[in-house]
Amino acid sequence: MRQQLRFVGIGVATLALTVALAACGEAGGGDDDDNNEGNGNEGNGGSGGGTIGLLLPEDSTTRYESFDRPYIEGKIAELCEDCTVQYSNASEDTNLQKQQFDAMLTGGVDVIILDPVDASATGSWVEEAAAEGVPVVAYDRLAEGPIDAYVSYDNEAVGQLQGQAVLDALGDEAEGARVVMINGSPTDPNAALFKSGAESVLEGTAEIVFSQDIDGWDSALANEEMNAAIESLGEDGFDAVYVANDGMAAGVINALQAAGIDDVPVGGQDAELAGLQRIVTGEQTFTIYKGLRAEAEITAEIAVRLLNGEDIADLAPDSVDSPTDSGIASTLLEPIPVTVDTINDTVIADEFYAASDICTADFADACEAAGIG
Repeated sequence: MRQQLRFVGIGVATLALTVALAACGEAGGGDDDDNNEGNGNEGNGGSGGGTIGLLLPEDSTTRYESFDRPYIEGKIAELCEDCTVQYSNASEDTNLQKQQFDAMLTGGVDVIILDPVDASATGSWVEEAAAEGVPVVAYDRLAEGPIDAYVSYDNEAVGQLQGQAVLDALGDEAEGARVVMINGSPTDPNAALFKSGAESVLEGTAEIVFSQDIDGWDSALANEEMNAAIESLGEDGFDAVYVANDGMAAGVINALQAAGIDDVPVGGQDAELAGLQRIVTGEQTFTIYKGLRAEAEITAEIAVRLLNGEDIADLAPDSVDSPTDSGIASTLLEPIPVTVDTINDTVIADEFYAASDICTADFADACEAAGIG
């Protein structure tokens, strides 16, 4: 059922999450293997159904196993009851992800959804898939090579929102403020966009006095670099800390608390539960919320359409370029900043988390004081 499909036209129709799709056929593809680590799937869908490969980059960040994977798998099951999802997680290991990708091709998958560990490494992988007629949808991170579609958020806008949230938190003291930047992994193209977006807002108003990329988005490394910044600048040598995501913000905040520093704004991204709880208690100032359900379900719909040889223009109305390709059919969603004053109207209203998830016993008093619930 494999087919090679590349779109050169970019649609302008309104994006919709519910789309009437053609039936996937009568032949089943077999059960999903939750413990799969890249082994081939025996059932290839035959004359109906089909197999969609899902490759996610790591499992240390809450989002991938708790949100991205179940949302994608659930939407595929809804749209194509005879489709099989073959899943693997690379645990931040590029070589392992390459093995998983190869195993999916060998096992006969029909479409691959790829969220790369290292986007710069994927060009030859995607070329091989294209040669075998297997479409590849880049998810969240822009993989290199001739991908068929890309779904993510406007990642430079994410950085701009982060930078503006830092300035907003500083208020009247923003002009000339000294900012430490703890940036994401250099192998993640999104991290570079977050960083450039934040810099574009901060520069000209604040001074960036320390900036460090963190391999693998590792919280422990972020903690080490924050300690290095404190040692280099002094405990009163900076006024705010930009942190690329909530996971690393935990490490940064631990370093600040160990040094007795509790009066500088610290921001993050991803609206992780622990990050939201830190916002409630005042340890973290803001995060950036990206509606993962929308991102995941659009990706699932695109994958099913590619499986069926159908048009995706209305689902991918934008266009982006990668270092190896141009005019890639894309969907870029809009992120939302979250502070303690907007938790009710964002993550809770969107049912990303319930108030009860955030306001557990340890945080009940802080939630009540903030009016969360």
